[in-house]
Amino acid sequence: MKQLIENARIAAAEKIPLCQDTGLAVVFVEQGADVAVKNPAINCGAKYLACGFTAGLFDAIDAGVKAGYEKGYLRKSVVADPLNNRTNTGSNSPAIIHHTIVPGDRLKLTVMAKGGGCENKSQFRMFRPTAERNEIIEWIVDVVRAAGADACPPFIVGVGIGGDFELSCLLSKKALLRDLRQPNSDEFYARLEADLLCRINSLGLGPQGLGGDTTALAVLVETAPCHIASLPVAVNIECHSHRHKTAII
Repeated sequence: MKQLIENARIAAAEKIPLCQDTGLAVVFVEQGADVAVKNPAINCGAKYLACGFTAGLFDAIDAGVKAGYEKGYLRKSVVADPLNNRTNTGSNSPAIIHHTIVPGDRLKLTVMAKGGGCENKSQFRMFRPTAERNEIIEWIVDVVRAAGADACPPFIVGVGIGGDFELSCLLSKKALLRDLRQPNSDEFYARLEADLLCRINSLGLGPQGLGGDTTALAVLVETAPCHIASLPVAVNIECHSHRHKTAII
């Protein structure tokens, strides 16, 4: 753990990556209903993009990702085709973009650099609606146990409960954006978070799987209404290189 803390200190002081995997860019966009984005001009410098380039919002985000990964000398980790021809795009784009319309006159952009090793260990399960609390806890703990050292603990564990197949997975990723010190506002789920964290830290995996009582730094649960016949649960594993930032325009 001391080595990981020292690594983080050096990365901050010298402005170098925490990890060689500098992540897939995942961008959450909350666009105020009173905000119109019309052909924004992009000018990140001739070194990265042609001056005066105009595009829609998603194109502008991708252009920013390309410029950021180039300017920051960050590893490009995106392949254009997932199965047939895994050729690197050479720009770390396209980003994964989740866009929602919300009340207001602001544009909120939250960027997460999500590493592949921890993402690979994330899981989804559709429980019977009669499943009890302990059954869900046992499954989540098993997911973390299976992730083991491969996902670079200590983890932040995002859990999505409810919604449907795709929403539960999205909730589990959005949960990772919460302040680690902020419990769920619902007392039932705050208690669930605390119990899960206790159980996970009792696994003994520890930092980088070398043993200890700090396998996870936080467990964060987000929920949504769901169908009467369903109980979807998703777990999104995040490694200790937890990199995200929010800007509001």
